[in-house]
Amino acid sequence: MNILSYLQRIGRALMVPVAILPAAAILVGVGYWIDPTGWGTDNPLAALFISSGNAILENMAILFAVGIAYGMSKDKDGAAALTGLVGFMVVLKLCSPAVIAMIKGIPVAEVPAAFSKINNQFIGILVGVISAELYNRYSSVELPQALSFFSGRRLVPILNSFLMILLSFILMFVWPVIYSWLVAFGESITNFGSTGAGLYAFFNRLLIPIGLHHALNSVFWFDVAGINDTPNFLAGAKSIAEGTAIPGITGRYQAGFFPIMMFGLPGAALAIYHCARPENRAMVGGIMMAGAFTAFFTGVTEPLEFSFMFVAPVLYVLHAIMTGISVYIAATMHWIAGFGFSAGFIDLLLSSRNPLAVHWYMLILQGLVFFCLYYVVFRFTIKKFNLLTLGRELSSTGQTDGYDIDMAAKTIGSDNIQEEAYKYIAAVGGSGNLTGIDSCITRLRLSVRDSGLINEQAVKRLGASGIIRLNKESVQIIIGTRAELVANAMKKVITKGPIAADTEHQNSKPDTQVKKDRKPQDKAILTLMAPVTGELVKLEDVPDEAFSSKLVGDGIAIKPTSNTVFSPISGTVVKVFDTSHALCIEADNGVEVIIHIGIDTVSLQGEGFERLVEEGVRVKVGEPLLKLDLEYLNAHAKSMISPIVISNIDDYAGVSIMAESHVIAKESNLFQVMK
Repeated sequence: MNILSYLQRIGRALMVPVAILPAAAILVGVGYWIDPTGWGTDNPLAALFISSGNAILENMAILFAVGIAYGMSKDKDGAAALTGLVGFMVVLKLCSPAVIAMIKGIPVAEVPAAFSKINNQFIGILVGVISAELYNRYSSVELPQALSFFSGRRLVPILNSFLMILLSFILMFVWPVIYSWLVAFGESITNFGSTGAGLYAFFNRLLIPIGLHHALNSVFWFDVAGINDTPNFLAGAKSIAEGTAIPGITGRYQAGFFPIMMFGLPGAALAIYHCARPENRAMVGGIMMAGAFTAFFTGVTEPLEFSFMFVAPVLYVLHAIMTGISVYIAATMHWIAGFGFSAGFIDLLLSSRNPLAVHWYMLILQGLVFFCLYYVVFRFTIKKFNLLTLGRELSSTGQTDGYDIDMAAKTIGSDNIQEEAYKYIAAVGGSGNLTGIDSCITRLRLSVRDSGLINEQAVKRLGASGIIRLNKESVQIIIGTRAELVANAMKKVITKGPIAADTEHQNSKPDTQVKKDRKPQDKAILTLMAPVTGELVKLEDVPDEAFSSKLVGDGIAIKPTSNTVFSPISGTVVKVFDTSHALCIEADNGVEVIIHIGIDTVSLQGEGFERLVEEGVRVKVGEPLLKLDLEYLNAHAKSMISPIVISNIDDYAGVSIMAESHVIAKESNLFQVMK
């Protein structure tokens, strides 16, 4: 397994302990809301909430050790968590200043200061990883009969207690060096002040696509390098009294995220909605509104970010830059608020009475500015560079054209999650291609034998908003907050027997692959006859970006003057759309031909079309397929320019146009498909 795949495993395992933070943040936030100055001394109820929350925050390191050991274990067994707990307790004790002084025979005062910080998330991660690897390797070991009680899972915590002695011995020499490096890194950023906060935020966003931002966050939000921004902020007046927090400074690695999560990304969502094609706006509006609502109230932004992260990477880079600018501004102006989960309205409200929340209300004004900034930047960039963000790919008003299943994405109901899991397994190459199933908040994190076997169209048809192929053996599928439920269902389904791969409509080449130029030796394998009489229009001139960019396929278009559409080839009708405005025919040699009458005619709901054939029937060249009411269509369609394209053109060398300007149905040859 390569290093990136391994880091991915650690990253997803980190979500186990990180997911506990919201509970701690709410408990502490409510406690300080009740008693913002006495932090529990003036109110028993506040003391109860604060102490309960701090029980989690003050033990994040051990939670990291236990959570990662469990999360990285092969079968998610409690014995793995126990192994992590035992390992951390041994290391914590052996590397404590008192034990170090006793072992080395020196006064406690001479023990390096690094060992007073041994109880930190970095050590927790290290112990958790080692414990998980030990569990995965030895949890099935069978000892001799006399020792059989200690076989298997019972053996691993025992082995780990001895292994941690060795690790502790190594840390006695290595940890002071590692700690000094971490402190130096943290100080180099803190010495940059507001600029350092902005740089941190910029890289925080850039690391999200590969899920490694949690490792960066641990340095700035927790007590790995002495910054400890989140716990220090949440402790409020207590931190101020103890000298671990400074009003206007503590929280600067968090504050600037509020304007982005609560306002900036909803502004981007509005821009994406306004840039969508009119017939798609109802669908896009629903998706964007849900994402914006989630971002505003909870600070969970992945549903929005993944909607444009891969279809328009330039937008994501701009988003990372603007996040860095926002955090820089908030830190410079000392507009401070903090969070225990994410920078949403709930956390902002809970932190508003915290004495470390300095001019927190200004973050709302800053957010309104960033709402406008995101809207203008996103809308201008989408229009200027013709980015195919959600809703700009093709027509869809409850109907789908079938050649872009992103727009046809649908999610199977939660009452049928077993079926959904079955289909995801089939879409990623079947059970034979899957070697590991895991999840985080919004992503399936899968280990596969060959990521090239994944049927991306089938995955998106199930409702996924994005696919990340990290390498040949690691892939992430973004499906939203149901990811863990789907992953668990997949694990159960896969134990019931083998599942075949879903290869229907799977492209044989990546979408990004550039088509080969035709060569003189290329041969024609299929000739298409003109399906209607009319004027030829170059595909590049079709007033639809999906066709003009050849995203759907290659071919040509006709502006019809006759009212009958004939089959341009002999083959099988594999699809007739419900609105009868388009159909797909597959030739005997596998060439797939799409005939799409008009542009945006899906919105006419079938008016002006009469279907003459049904799906599954064989047709001969020249056989009538559709009847058109040209008078009605010319009056109501956006355009009657009708593309005729080869949808699986990536399998062939290209097309050779045979006609020049005008074609006659059933008489003129239109173009040839070259092999």
